[in-house]
Order: sequence, then structure tokens, then C-alpha cells
Amino acid sequence: MTTVGILSDTHNTFDDKLRGFLTPCDELWHAGDFGSQELADRLAAFRRVRGVYGNIDGGTTRIVYPLWQSFECEGVRVLMTHIGGYPGHYERRALERIVAERPTIFISGHSHILKVIYDKKHDVLHINPGAAGVSGFHNVRTAIRLTITDGHIGEMEVGQWDKRQP
Repeated sequence: MTTVGILSDTHNTFDDKLRGFLTPCDELWHAGDFGSQELADRLAAFRRVRGVYGNIDGGTTRIVYPLWQSFECEGVRVLMTHIGGYPGHYERRALERIVAERPTIFISGHSHILKVIYDKKHDVLHINPGAAGVSGFHNVRTAIRLTITDGHIGEMEVGQWDKRQP
């Protein structure tokens, strides 16, 4: 069993609330907009990170993290990028890759809006963990925690915090 924390749009935020929610995780999947390479390094010092760069990430972050990640975890195929859309409204390149790679989970960020949608047409679970950081138009910070065991996704939980409360 692997416990995974899924987050996006941290925009340089890794505080005690987020750290507490992610503590049980074996690894973190970050769907872009770390905010800085320093923040990415802090997350990587905390847990193993599989991530992609986002539109606000530059320089070193774009060297360390790719635009796309495609990997397997415990028999579950994962495809991740920052700007990917959602079922019925996928970004063109995301849809092409979903069709070609047939992932079990497709993860994207960017919108700052939490969405978990099973896409029947493409047989993929779309996850956008929302925004874990305090920058942006959202009022609630969010992240997701789930387990993967022998090809099965389970025990999904949403962490949420008012972004105005320290």
C-alpha cells in the first residue's frame, strides 16, 4: 500500500496545516505551480515528490520537473500535467495523451478548483486537487490524500483550510 498526497498550486506555501495533512503520505504528487525551487526542495526533503512544473514556475524548477509525468504506482497508471482541463473540457494535448496512454488517473492543477470526476468515456479518474497555497482567487485551500494498493485506489480524503486563517 502506498499513501499519496496530491497537491497543486502551492505558490510557496508549505505550512503546518498542509504538513500535518501530508504526514501520513509515502509520496507527494504535485501538479505544478510550486512557486519556487526552494519550496519544491522543502517538499522533497519531507517526502518523495513526483511533480510537474506549472505556468508560474521558472528557471531551475523547469529543469528539475517536466511538463508531463507519466508513471505507475502499485499497478495504477498516472498521467500528470499542470494545465490539462477536465472531462468534456480537456486541453487538446492532454486529451491526446489520455487517449494514447490510457492512464487510470489523470491529474492536473491550475484552476485552483478541487475536482474529482470519473470520466466514463475515457475510463480515467480525473483529479484536480485545487490550490494548496494562499495565493489566488480561491477561498479554501485544498489537497487530496489517497491510498493505492494492488491497482486499486481507496481511502480518498480531502484536506481543506480557509486560506485567510493562519
